[in-house]
Amino acid sequence: MGLFNFWKKSGKDVAGEPTAEALTKEVADLGLDAEGLDISVEGDKVKIKGKAVSKEAREKIILAVGNVEGVAEVEDDSNDGAVFHTVEKGDNLSAIAKKTLGSANAYMKIFEANKPMLSHPDKIYPGQVLRIPQDD
Repeated sequence: MGLFNFWKKSGKDVAGEPTAEALTKEVADLGLDAEGLDISVEGDKVKIKGKAVSKEAREKIILAVGNVEGVAEVEDDSNDGAVFHTVEKGDNLSAIAKKTLGSANAYMKIFEANKPMLSHPDKIYPGQVLRIPQDD
């Protein structure tokens, strides 16, 4: 099981406290396939259970729901070795790529791994959590 922390006061506003329905809609609006997954909310904690269509889809769904204002934690019932990075003030994708992947030139790998949540490599913000792709 994985427990991932997010900044509760940053992220996308889904109009009020996040609910399972609002988070499921957010995932669908992003075009992510949540088939086989159950998303539930208890206070500021989101729980994801079930079998996802892929490891990548599961990790993107964790980020999609975690990067919503009002969500502090996402508990995932799998243990797939996901690697995430929380953006700090002054970070850019090149610096994150150098720190996490060993090369600033690998920033596009991080950008691609976070689509559709990211629309442009320069549009990241402090507190946002990003997926760091791992070689399989």
